Amino acid sequence: MENARPTRVASLLALAAGVLAATGALAQEARVTVSSRAGDRLTDRPSLRFEAATAAGPGFRVDPSARLQTMEGFGAAFNEAGMIALSSLPVSDQEEVLARLFDAGKGAGLSMMKVDLGGNDFMSAGPWYTYAETPGDAELASFSIARDLGPHGVATFVKRARRHGEFRLQAYMDYPPDWMLIDPVRFQDVDTRWFPVLARYYLRYVEEYAKEGLSIDFLSPFNEPGIYTKIPFWKIRDLVRDHLGPLFERAGVKTKLQTPEFLSRENAYWNAPTVLDDPGARRHLTALAYHGYDEPVANTEWARAMVALHERYPDLPQWMTEYCHAYQAGTPKTLALPALSFEDGDFWGNRIFTDVEARASVWMYWNLILDEKGGPWLVSPVHGNPDGNVQHAVVVIDRQARTVTWTGTYWYLAHFSRYVRPGAVRIGVAPLDAGAPAGVRCLAFEPPEGGVVAQLLNSGETASKVPLVWRGRTVAVDVPARSIATVRWR
Repeated sequence: MENARPTRVASLLALAAGVLAATGALAQEARVTVSSRAGDRLTDRPSLRFEAATAAGPGFRVDPSARLQTMEGFGAAFNEAGMIALSSLPVSDQEEVLARLFDAGKGAGLSMMKVDLGGNDFMSAGPWYTYAETPGDAELASFSIARDLGPHGVATFVKRARRHGEFRLQAYMDYPPDWMLIDPVRFQDVDTRWFPVLARYYLRYVEEYAKEGLSIDFLSPFNEPGIYTKIPFWKIRDLVRDHLGPLFERAGVKTKLQTPEFLSRENAYWNAPTVLDDPGARRHLTALAYHGYDEPVANTEWARAMVALHERYPDLPQWMTEYCHAYQAGTPKTLALPALSFEDGDFWGNRIFTDVEARASVWMYWNLILDEKGGPWLVSPVHGNPDGNVQHAVVVIDRQARTVTWTGTYWYLAHFSRYVRPGAVRIGVAPLDAGAPAGVRCLAFEPPEGGVVAQLLNSGETASKVPLVWRGRTVAVDVPARSIATVRWR
């Protein structure tokens, strides 16, 4: 019996250590990955040790008890323009590009992507199109996704990307077939008599993609209403409530419906209630989708507006589903070329931070791939697509030189998509008593497997040593000037 007590004590100490380790309280090492102006590109730095010492100076405290939104993913849009640019490369280089975009081990591991139902300004492999072009085709006998399955088609693009990683798909629509519009040129509102057919048009799209092994996980019925289809929000409410929602429910499809994709945070703030305050429409909608086009106030007024919408609809996830650089569309004499420098990534890093802080669960850029001219673009002025529509992409491929540029957008987005995987929960971050370091922002997440992923964004011109405090222990991270650093520990 003399040895029993020491044995029990040792067992209890071992058990306590195991519990503390499981909760992360005894985190010893932090792994650091950096992309910076100095030349780092998802570069792993030597691991750092947590210390019991109290942090000195400005820094951040990570609070796992404050649990905020669940993250659904990060990504961009598949368009025909991207497939055209990609196809200009040798096949082996094409596969390398796709691997670096979708493989979380080799590259970004993009996890949420978007596709369009028919034509938009970068569906560039042919003229404007929808899936049912025969006027008055109430039975949708002419419905076909054949163009999407062509060599430059969106479905082909998705299938090739899927060889390299898993991601979910969100679909949206700029315009229905013109014959469903009251006046396809001057007054592009949807005639309500076509609402039952339009609902079946969406369902048919989901079903045809499913036949190709492509699940449409989420669907937003209209993209930027009023800019493209000139349908008022009360009509979208009625379409969802009386036709689209009930039809999807009866069909038993797994596709989840979302609000229309509002043009901006401001547009969402004023117009989302028209759709969401109707209980019949609200019961069919699983996310509020908005775009980021309200610069230069994105970091202030309208970001706070999204927080207000979250407080009004706390059970409804918010998705930032489109944002990009666009350069003087329609005025070719003043066109600028896409921004290719790493420095441009800081702009996008700050936009991701602002939207996630405002409760966004998804963040998606617009075009995934474009060419060196910011295209190719589709021209259809009647559908809001002028010539000279130069835009910026996550990856720029020079079709003449057959070279690939990984833009600053790519590197900053990759830090999030690679390390903040679907299911991660955003947790609390607060400045220490000495404040936050000048020019540095911090976000933190708890992955599904446990531990912590912290993102440190340094927009300043000088390096900063940033203390992170976790359960009373501190790790000090060297964050280079103009950089993003991912810090991970368990």
